[in-house]
Amino acid sequence: MPRIVGAIEVDVPVSTVYAQWAQFESFSQFLDDPDRITPIDDTHQHWKVKVGGSYREFDTVITERRTDESMAWRTTGGESNHVGLVTFEALGSSTRVSVQIDWEPMGAMQALAARMGAGNLAVKRDLANFKQYIESVATQR
Repeated sequence: MPRIVGAIEVDVPVSTVYAQWAQFESFSQFLDDPDRITPIDDTHQHWKVKVGGSYREFDTVITERRTDESMAWRTTGGESNHVGLVTFEALGSSTRVSVQIDWEPMGAMQALAARMGAGNLAVKRDLANFKQYIESVATQR
């Protein structure tokens, strides 16, 4: 499985960053691909994402939560197969957010994209968007 990694430092305390990340329905505010994320219960979500011009749907389950430290998940069905981990490291009044996703490309186009590092570029962009989003939301509180 190809691995996607990315990290960024945000100028917001870790408790605020973790709390915002746990609100999956707000992901469309800073992630490019989600069309809709629907919570099913406290640990399960249904995702509809746009990938390469077409829509894909899949379900995820949160497999581990450590408040203000980390969150892990995996897909449970649908048109995606991946596992992921996001960690939150307190740096005084700032936070380092690190993401790791191991995924299985579906089809030749995704395999090519994986070899070209498209996932790493997407995560870097999404983390930059998250930084902008969380820092603007935090200043409004």
